[in-house]
Amino acid sequence: MDFSWMAWTLPTALFFLAIALMLVGMGVWEYVSPGGNPRVGVLRFETTRGDRLFVSLLGSAFIHLAWLGLVGANLWWALALSVIYAIGVFRYV
Repeated sequence: MDFSWMAWTLPTALFFLAIALMLVGMGVWEYVSPGGNPRVGVLRFETTRGDRLFVSLLGSAFIHLAWLGLVGANLWWALALSVIYAIGVFRYV
């Protein structure tokens, strides 16, 4: 397979590796503790661990896009804000 059409840089590879590791981690967590303990949080509808992971990844994407548009290309603070956001989603949603 020829992947020369895509700009495979170290940050790109780390991004996809992190997403894959999160999915594997969620799979292992589901295997060890099935069911995901659905609960109703601040959004007032039932969510599982997978739903909360999706919401946190989607929100993190918007945080990074907004950071790029409003602040600039230094994304370390956006990453820190995204981690705080994900912790909040897993705790309260």
